[in-house]
Amino acid sequence: MRRLEGRVALATGAASGIGQATALAFAREGAKIVIADINVDGGNATLRMAREIGGEAIFVRTDVRRADEVEALVNEVVKTYRRLDCAFNNAGIVGKPTSAVECTEENWDKVISTNLKGVFLCMKYEIPYMIRQGHGAIVNMASVAGLIGVQRNAAYVASKHGVAGLTKAAAIDYASSGIRINAVCPGFIHTAMLGLLEAKPEREARYVSMEPIGRLGRPEEVAEAVVWMCSDAASFVTGHLMAVDGGLVAR
Repeated sequence: MRRLEGRVALATGAASGIGQATALAFAREGAKIVIADINVDGGNATLRMAREIGGEAIFVRTDVRRADEVEALVNEVVKTYRRLDCAFNNAGIVGKPTSAVECTEENWDKVISTNLKGVFLCMKYEIPYMIRQGHGAIVNMASVAGLIGVQRNAAYVASKHGVAGLTKAAAIDYASSGIRINAVCPGFIHTAMLGLLEAKPEREARYVSMEPIGRLGRPEEVAEAVVWMCSDAASFVTGHLMAVDGGLVAR
């Protein structure tokens, strides 16, 4: 039996990277999936990939910074599949890496509204449906930057610490409603968010040097953690911030 057989899963930021890998993992594990992203071409590419491996899926173009679009997304999930069992609130950006003083108000607002407000809005509209069902599993995208400080990345670190706190608060609020809410905290994962590493091997070497495991992570490795947290195997896990980081935080 596949771990998410017969369930309905939503993944935001699923046009590429960890979001795409997780959407495909949801499909592989038997879930009907809803792919959401502001990137239409990438979202449709993920949709094709999911269907190629036998998954049942739809794509909904969504800007998670807008409450009306997030509400419409969740309504479309329920309209199409009549339920929402799992959600991976993953959409996020790095923004411009700067110190707090150098960070512009525009950069701050963009990062916070995408990474933190976006997660808040997703939960705001996902949780009521899960309450009616009496169950649900939500995984939010945090980061090792939500567990530790990172030099010259003030807005991003603040946004991810916010996701960590929001996850724990919501987990406590809705545990009695049968809803588990956790967060995944990746380390350095080989995705477009790290930049074009192939063109700058010295940058990759710097990231690898920070990982005790001696390599970058793969999006699929984070996806496996998300699937596990959404599955019945994690039935007693809520309010947890899971580092998938090759030992980076332990160092």
